[in-house]
Amino acid sequence: MYTVMGITGRVGGVIGHDLLTAGLPLRAVVQDPVKSSRWATLGGEIAVAESGDVGALTNAFRNSEAVFVMLPPNADPEPDFSHARHLIDTIRQALATTRPKRVVCLSSIGADCESPSLLTALHMFETAMVSLSLPVTFLRPAWLMENFAWDIAPARERGELPSYLQPVDRAIPMVSTSDVGHFAARAMREHFTDERIWEIEGPDRYSPDDIAAALARALVRDVRAEAVPRAGWDPLFRAQGMRNPLPRIQMLDGFNSDNDGFRFRDGGQHTLRGEVTLVEAIAALVRES
Repeated sequence: MYTVMGITGRVGGVIGHDLLTAGLPLRAVVQDPVKSSRWATLGGEIAVAESGDVGALTNAFRNSEAVFVMLPPNADPEPDFSHARHLIDTIRQALATTRPKRVVCLSSIGADCESPSLLTALHMFETAMVSLSLPVTFLRPAWLMENFAWDIAPARERGELPSYLQPVDRAIPMVSTSDVGHFAARAMREHFTDERIWEIEGPDRYSPDDIAAALARALVRDVRAEAVPRAGWDPLFRAQGMRNPLPRIQMLDGFNSDNDGFRFRDGGQHTLRGEVTLVEAIAALVRES
């Protein structure tokens, strides 16, 4: 059995389809049974489990050949990451009890960095998974292209791409969630016995200027990337409803830093390359919007 958390999301959905296409038995872990009907129709087994319910997760993970685990996104964590700690401990307990043959863990570029940021939760997640002494593959994807879904509205309405990635002509590694899902499914199918780190990026590196150009192409209108002054980030994020914007700001600083920021190991010489281009990913997001 191949068990997948987060299957109703972008990455998990791709994993599920790839596993079923390969003729492998799929168990979809869902929180809302209403959203599971699609996977049952496709031939998957359904396990209803909240991320923080150790008993339900333990039942979901039982008799698994491989398990894909992830934390739900949280851009506004508590200062002590208490909720993330609870979820990590729950997943760890469930895996420790069920001992699947291998684990694939969704992490991120920058998760190896010990300085505090929004990625601190993933640093803790990786540490907890290593402590299990199970075969585990950590997926560390670059900045996700689908993060720019939030920027379609201002681009469409005003021709603006407010950018927190700066400077706007600086290219960084990016990757589509589709490619991440394909690599995750591949990792689940492979037979490995050790700890592996897969760093993943797309076919090229892209800047906010490139994002603006891709949005302009998809929206058929002029779009310009404009750097949002860093001094205004905290009040802006708080006005948007965030209670603790510091981790998000620290994460953005990590992506924007040339010296001690988030980087792939060995200058990215050994990264896995996806196939989806930025233009393709943005066009798909615009079609969805």
